[in-house]
Amino acid sequence: MRLGGRLAAAIEVLDDIDRRHRPAADALKDWGLSHRFAGAGDRAAIGNIVYDGLRRRRSAGWLLDDDTPRAVGFGALLLEWRETALSLNEALQGDKFAPPPLSPDELQTIAVRGAGTAPDAIRADCPDWCAPLLQRAFSDEWVGEGAALAARPPLDLRVNTLAANRPDVLAELAETGAVPSDLTDHGIRIAPIKDGGRHPNVQAEPAFRKGWFEVQDEGSQIAAELTGAEPNMQVLDYCAGAGGKALALSAAMENRGRIFAHDAEKTRLAPIFERIRRSESRNIEALSKATELTALQGRMDIVLVDAPCTGSGTWRRRPDAKWRLSQKQLDARIAEQAAILRAAKAYVKSGGYLVYVTCSVFEEENRDQIRAFLDREAGFAPVDHEELWASRFAGHADAARVDPHLGICLSPAKSGTDGFFFAKLRRAA
Repeated sequence: MRLGGRLAAAIEVLDDIDRRHRPAADALKDWGLSHRFAGAGDRAAIGNIVYDGLRRRRSAGWLLDDDTPRAVGFGALLLEWRETALSLNEALQGDKFAPPPLSPDELQTIAVRGAGTAPDAIRADCPDWCAPLLQRAFSDEWVGEGAALAARPPLDLRVNTLAANRPDVLAELAETGAVPSDLTDHGIRIAPIKDGGRHPNVQAEPAFRKGWFEVQDEGSQIAAELTGAEPNMQVLDYCAGAGGKALALSAAMENRGRIFAHDAEKTRLAPIFERIRRSESRNIEALSKATELTALQGRMDIVLVDAPCTGSGTWRRRPDAKWRLSQKQLDARIAEQAAILRAAKAYVKSGGYLVYVTCSVFEEENRDQIRAFLDREAGFAPVDHEELWASRFAGHADAARVDPHLGICLSPAKSGTDGFFFAKLRRAA
């Protein structure tokens, strides 16, 4: 399939996403099922155009002065694939499966718009209602942070130190272009893909099947490390999901002590059992029933709350979610987070720690939540987050935004990770 056919397919998928208000992954899967002739390379390229278009939707629409799937698809190629308007039209010539080439009016618009400077919210590639949220979170750097959240992400891995070490895993993955991560001692990074390429299927690697590594964004790895879990501790991962952080904590604890992995939704917790088996983690116990937590009250050295959130920090990986998000959904997440913190504090022992993490960049879900919790709960106090960051990531003082009292913020532009927030509170002895 030539570029024109791939572009036409991407426009078709983008139209399906818009009309049916559905996730991009579902729309791409359905397209693939109805076009079984398409090879893996075609599917990857079509997916790249779709995701590039969703990441850069505002910029693409502004460039062509239109917000249709056609404009978004063409704009994705112009903004991310190193195509020019003329080279793109040349590539479409003679391709019977291609969409109509750029018209004279479209070419003129691209020439004029491309020579100018777009408004801030366009350059940040965010919905208008989210612009004040980003501005509050990042101040004068908000446009750059929004743009970073609209870039292609790397593929990050975490070495499972219960089964392997980083040099051995790097040797196993040498053909993938994997390199050591910048911040974490056990992280590995594969650079963002270019144009129509695709990341290697690392989960098909023998090293993955042997449990040598897990796929995990470096920001999530950093949050797990800052948690401070040590051998022989008692830890409750209160919103464990598929168990990524529980597995990282298990390795940090050297399989000693106990980790109770709980999630209110059994379906979210389901993948953890296979991951535990593969990683050789022996100190994780999965708990799906609230009644199973009763005996843990007041006994935990650390309670980790990886709270449900808007996911605004993961927009570069899930850009379609950016356009489906609403103020109503944000308000619901804020209320849910406050309720979870109120419930989770009961499991922290005297002198223990409550750790709060989100994959959001919005202050309303992050420092505002910590400030409100501390106002309500006189028995908790924040650790010195500047000291905590320096103790774990010495030499990387500028890689995070650190508030001594209210937490640590990671972001694509600042840390090279997804957007994460971390706060650690100590219960009075």
